[in-house]
Amino acid sequence: MKSGKLVLGVLAGLAAGAALGILFAPDKGKNSRKKIKRKSEDILDDMKDKMNDLLNSASTKLGMAKDAAIDSVERGKVKLDKATSSIKEKIAETLS
Repeated sequence: MKSGKLVLGVLAGLAAGAALGILFAPDKGKNSRKKIKRKSEDILDDMKDKMNDLLNSASTKLGMAKDAAIDSVERGKVKLDKATSSIKEKIAETLS
């Protein structure tokens, strides 16, 4: 999650820098407001894309972890069945 915070921090810095640059540029107020609106929409779109990428990556990793856990449980069941069978055989040999 540290990379997600870093990305958000960088994007927030870029947004603040862009807004300040536009505000201090010699232009009419109406044009400045349009530029700020356009820039903020671009930045929001970029943030949405980054968050979607982050969520997709997390979802993929979660799915892989789930599959690995299921495989591990299945291997454990097989080992337990073998051990149980082995113990039953030894008990049967001992009792005979």
